[in-house]
Amino acid sequence: MNSDSDLQIAGDLLEVPHLLQPAREHPATVAEFAGLARALAADRAQWAPLVQYDATSRWYHRLRTGPGYEVWLLSWVPGQSSGSHDHGRSSGVLTVLAGELTERSESGSRALAPGAQRVFAPGYVHEVVNDAIEPAVSLHIYYPGLTEMPMHSARCSPAAQDVIPA
Repeated sequence: MNSDSDLQIAGDLLEVPHLLQPAREHPATVAEFAGLARALAADRAQWAPLVQYDATSRWYHRLRTGPGYEVWLLSWVPGQSSGSHDHGRSSGVLTVLAGELTERSESGSRALAPGAQRVFAPGYVHEVVNDAIEPAVSLHIYYPGLTEMPMHSARCSPAAQDVIPA
C-alpha cells in the first residue's frame, strides 16, 4: 500500500504553471456571480456614493456590465415594492447591502438582512418589498442581462411587462 498522497506524487501544482487554469476576467458560474456580488458589496466606496432615494418609485442605477451580465444598484424607501414578477430568461443574484428587505414567493416570506443573498433561475416568481422603517439598498446581478420583467398577479399569472430591475 502506498502512503504517499496524490499531491506528493504529482508535485506542487503551483510549480507546474501549465496545469493551472487562467483566472477568468468575468464570472461564468452561479458561484462566481455570487462571489462578484459579495465582492461588490464589500467595496462600499464603489457603490455608496451613487445611492439615491426616491419617495415616488424605486431608484435604480446600472453599476456595471460584462459579457452577458449586468449589475444593478437599487434603493428602497419604506413601503416600496417590486410587485410580483419574474425575470424572463435571466437568472440572478440579489444581495442586500443596507437595511432590510422582505422576499415573498410561493414558498413563503423571508426577511433579508445586510449580506443576505438570494440566487434565482429563469421563471422564479417573487416580490421584494421594504417592510422596514428604514431605507434599504440592494445589488442585483442578471445573466443574461435583464431584457424583460413580466409582472404577475397574486395567483402568479403573467400580466404586463416592465424592465425595471428587481
